[in-house]
This record gives sequence, structure tokens and C-alpha cells, in this order.
Amino acid sequence: MKTIATVASLCAALVLCVGASAPPEPSIRGVRTVVAVVRAEGEPVSLTGHIRALTEESVAFRIDGRIVTRPASVGQVVRPGDIIAELDPQPQEHALGAAQAQNRAAHAAFTEAANNLERQQKLFAQGWVTRAQLDAAERAHLSAKAQVDASEAQLRSAEDQLAYTRLLASSSGSVIATGAEAGEVVRAGQMIVTVAHDGGADAVFDVPATLLRQVPPDSSIDVALTDDPSVRTVGKVREVAPQADPVTRSYRVKIGLTERPEAMRLGSTVTGQTRMAAAGGFELPGTALTTANGGPAIWIVDPASLEVSLRPVELERQDSTMIVVKGGIEAGETVVTAGVHALRPGQKVRLLGDSK
Repeated sequence: MKTIATVASLCAALVLCVGASAPPEPSIRGVRTVVAVVRAEGEPVSLTGHIRALTEESVAFRIDGRIVTRPASVGQVVRPGDIIAELDPQPQEHALGAAQAQNRAAHAAFTEAANNLERQQKLFAQGWVTRAQLDAAERAHLSAKAQVDASEAQLRSAEDQLAYTRLLASSSGSVIATGAEAGEVVRAGQMIVTVAHDGGADAVFDVPATLLRQVPPDSSIDVALTDDPSVRTVGKVREVAPQADPVTRSYRVKIGLTERPEAMRLGSTVTGQTRMAAAGGFELPGTALTTANGGPAIWIVDPASLEVSLRPVELERQDSTMIVVKGGIEAGETVVTAGVHALRPGQKVRLLGDSK
């Protein structure tokens, strides 16, 4: 019995000692934070495109015919007046010969009618012919004159048709595509070659609609060769397609280059980079976002007490890595970006990198 009493006394003393000791200090959670700052400029964005000539001309014959020669080939440089292709001229030569013959006949008929009118006028003055006979001679003269005018118009048309059998370059440039070969029968307007004119180039990009709305229209675009970024130039938006591509749903945008380095050959793959319009709110990491009462919220750290509070916010934009807050916080406030799901209102925290 004495042993049992001794053990009980020891246990009671142990309990008194434990009760008299101070409670353990609660642990202070370390968190990562950022300071809310309104961004002065938007985030960078880049797309891949290619170089095209400012003007591309599809050259075609004005008449139907069979191609007998096509000196211009892909890669060849042409100058104004150079022969691109020729049609078989024989049908047009025959038509020109017929028009020349008709013109000569019309002139002969006109000469005869003019001489006859002159005789009828003299005879009428002497009283040998009637007024009706003189009027008939005048009508024949006018008709012959009209036939001359018509035949001369037909002759000019036949000469033009013969000239159309030779397809000539109208400006300087490089042939980048062909549409017909020698020996083929082509129709009027069918593309024979495509010429990329000298004197300007565009960087062409297919831009998603969402990005198109976020980039200012007067932005400067930095353009660099994809395989050699040291070859660079700049440009401005020159043309935006009014309608989206039916397959990709993107818009074709042409960037007019201020100058084109020699290494940026037509068709080269390039990368264009610019910045989106500055966000209207505060851009924060996506890890800062949590929820409160079913809505978006973030944790704010009080710089004096280092206690956190949950703050409902209004979002302008959100994606997998970033949020833009347009309401609910002010510039300079400290926002928790890591550990947000393990915090409670009023909890003390330690900013990582600071001492306790």
C-alpha cells in the first residue's frame, strides 16, 4: 500500500509540473509574396509568319491561244518590257490580214463615192441631174466614210490582238510561281506567271482574334529570322483581313517592313514580337488566387502585424499562369502567392527570406 501511495504522489507532482509550464509557441508559417503594382506595359507576345512581297502580280494573256514559248521561269528577275510568254500568232495574223484587206476596200469605195459626189454636184449646178440624184450621191459618200471608220477600228483591234500574243512584264520583280507551260492551250485571264514586285515587303502572320484585340493597332513589330535572330527589322501593321479564315478562325495580318535585310528572302520564316496593351489592373501569379463565399479572393499581408486577411477581388482576366485583378486591392499591398490554401484569417506569417 505504501508503494501505491508513493507512485500516486509522484504522478500528482508530475501533473503539477506540466500544468505550471508555459504553452508551446505556435509555429509561424512562411509564405511567398509579391507587391501589387500596376504594370506600365503589357506582356510580350510572339508569332511565326513568313516574308511576302508588298505587291504580287498574276500575269495573264488577254486572249485565248496556245503557248509556244515561256522564257520566264521561277526565280528569274524580269524588267519592264521583258517577254514572259508568247502565244501562237498565226490566227491573229490571219485576222489582221483580213482587217487590212477590208480597210483597203473601204478606202477604195470611199474614193469612188467622193468622186461620184463631186460629179453629181457639178451636173446639178448645170441642171443635168435632179436633186434626188444629188441626195443619193451624198448618202453613198457618207456611207462609204462610215465604212472607212469601221474598217479602221477593226484594223486597230486586229493589231492589238496580234500584240496580245506577246506577254510582257510591266514592272521589275522576281517570278515566284508559274501556271502554264509551253504547248498548253490557255484561256484569257488564266495565270501564266506570278511576279513579286521589287520595292517593299510584308511579314505576314495569322493572328488569333483574342490576340488581335489585345495588341494596339499602332504597335511597332520586331521581326527576326527564325533560324538567325540576329537578322532583324521592324514594321507597322499595314493590313488586317476583314474576315477570319474559315478553317483556322485566325486573321491574316500584314506587317509593312521599314526595310528588308538581304537575308530575309521572300518566303523566309520569321518571328514577330510585340507587347499587348497594358492591363488595366494588377497582374499577379495564378497561384495567388483562392475563393471566398464562392467568388475569387486573395490573401493580403498586413506589413505591421504580419497577419493575413482574405480579400474578395474582381478579376479582369485569368489563365493558367496569371490573373489580372481590376478591383479589390490597391497598389503597394502585399499579396500571398504560395501557401494560400493553408492560411486562416488573422494568422501570423513569415515572409520567406525574412528572419523570425
